[in-house]
Amino acid sequence: MTELRLISKQSSSIQPIVQNAIDSFVRSSEDGIQKTQQRLSEFESKYLMSTREFIQRYENDELDETLEFGEWVGESRMLQGLLEEVEQLRGIEFVA
Repeated sequence: MTELRLISKQSSSIQPIVQNAIDSFVRSSEDGIQKTQQRLSEFESKYLMSTREFIQRYENDELDETLEFGEWVGESRMLQGLLEEVEQLRGIEFVA
C-alpha cells in the first residue's frame, strides 16, 4: 500500500477538489476504455479471432507484421493500461 499526504496552504479542505479530479480522470478513462473496446471488437470481427488469440499468435510470430496488426497490439496494450489505472484510482481511500 502506498500512502500519499497532501498539504494545502489554504484553510479549506482540498479533499473535494482532489476527489473531483480523480472522478473526472476515471470518467475520461472509462470513455477511453469503451472506445478501445469498440476498436478491438472491430479487429476481432474483421479477422475472426479474439484479441487474446491474436496476441498469442502475434507473439509466437504466426502472423505477418502489418500496420493494422500493430494498431491492434497497441489498442490491446492501451486497454490494459487504462483498466489498471482505473482500478488503482478506484482503490484510493481518503483518510482524515
